[in-house]
Amino acid sequence: MRINLIVTFLLLACLGMATAVQAENFSVKPGDTIQKILEERTGKRVTLRLQGGEELTGKVRTVTKELVQLGELSGRDFFDAVVEMNRISAVIVLVKAIPISGI
Repeated sequence: MRINLIVTFLLLACLGMATAVQAENFSVKPGDTIQKILEERTGKRVTLRLQGGEELTGKVRTVTKELVQLGELSGRDFFDAVVEMNRISAVIVLVKAIPISGI
């Protein structure tokens, strides 16, 4: 009985610690390019949609005129990716906060 009470208390405490992922203000300005948008998001998570339709989500590490390096890839935590700038068809950015578990 006592263990059930402790487990229930811990579960409720974890649910109470739910937080929200911070969303960003996002707007495109005249003269912006994919490169500029990615440079502004260095250190932040983005999703890149590639011309073939596949998507890569990760943290922007490095941006050059020709390449972008993504780290901490979703589903591949121990890998980085390097993508050619001319292969990117869209940059997807989280703009609305979503709740996540505090566990």
